[in-house]
Amino acid sequence: MLTKNSSLLLTDAVKETNIAPVNRRNFLRYAGLSAGMIAFIGACKKDDNNTGVNLGSGDTGVLNYAYALEQLEAAFYIQVISTPYTNITAAETGYLTDIRDHEIAHREFFKKVLAANAIQGLEVNFTSINFSSRDSVLATAKAFEDLGVSAYNGAGKLLTDANNLLVAGKIVSVEARHAALIRDLISDGSFADSSVIDANGLDVVRTPNEVLTIAGTYLKTKVNASNLPTS
Repeated sequence: MLTKNSSLLLTDAVKETNIAPVNRRNFLRYAGLSAGMIAFIGACKKDDNNTGVNLGSGDTGVLNYAYALEQLEAAFYIQVISTPYTNITAAETGYLTDIRDHEIAHREFFKKVLAANAIQGLEVNFTSINFSSRDSVLATAKAFEDLGVSAYNGAGKLLTDANNLLVAGKIVSVEARHAALIRDLISDGSFADSSVIDANGLDVVRTPNEVLTIAGTYLKTKVNASNLPTS
């Protein structure tokens, strides 16, 4: 479980990310992998008795939950840029490359902070996505970004350390910027429509179980969230 010193490391790592952001030229150095069906190899909590990769408990478990989602998003955008859809524009390539770099930075940030407590790398399943189709890619991007925002919104109350909550707030704000952009690429002006923002001006909230049920469609590796806090 993360100690107070570990949570301070979260803040330090964010500062490092702000000082030396991932850019398009050094992306491969951070990614350290090729395109395709990506199997990440990492440190971890193994899949015991087919129950799935256990995220752990407490703040560590919640951060591993975020790490799992960032692995999924990073893998998706790496594939999008590696095999661009038909007639992708220069502007769209730029936007999606920036999002890819952000998601890689998020993934590597959690991996670094969690260190020996990090779950293993997750293997993805993108067979349902047509990467040559703009509609398929953007619809999936929209689903992933909206899911990520709702996941962080639902996980915030589960964190006990204020430093961890602060970092989660910084990341969810970036995910929301991604979601707004993707929505407008699909339909101009839909960046904050009623499908995600309620009458009180509040965004969608999902529990870890709800999020992982949706994300599971795109993961070959089963994720076990049974030890996460619930309140």
